[in-house]
Amino acid sequence: MVHYAEGRPLGDLTLRTLAMPSDANAAGDIFGGWVMAQMDLACGIRAAERAKGRVVTAAVKEMSFAKPMKIGDTLCIYTHVERVGRTSMTLKVEAWAQRYLSDLMEKVTHADFVMVALDGEGKPKAVPAEG
Repeated sequence: MVHYAEGRPLGDLTLRTLAMPSDANAAGDIFGGWVMAQMDLACGIRAAERAKGRVVTAAVKEMSFAKPMKIGDTLCIYTHVERVGRTSMTLKVEAWAQRYLSDLMEKVTHADFVMVALDGEGKPKAVPAEG
C-alpha cells in the first residue's frame, strides 16, 4: 500500500518509469531535465488521446523542484486536462517519486503544460468535442 507524504496526486496516472544511474549526476540526484522530459511524454500521451491526433508542446508554465529524485526511485506522472480551447489545451501535471524499496510517495514537482493539436500538415487544428 502506497503512503502519500502530502495530499494525493491530481489527475490520472499517465506514466511510470524507473530513475536509472544514466539519468543522474555524480551525487546520484536525477537531472531535472529528465523529470521534465517524462512529464512532457505523459502530456503528449494524454493530450493526443483528448485531441484524437497529433499534438505538440507549446509552453510549460513555471516549474520548480520541491524534492529531489534519486537513482532507483519510480517516477509517477499524473495528468489532468484543465482547460480546452479551440486548438490548445492546458494540462496540470504532477511528478511524484515512489522512493526506492519503499511505499512512500513524495511530490517532486508540478507544472502546467500547454499542448496544441495539429493536422496532417503540422498546422493547428480544432480540438474535437469530448465524447
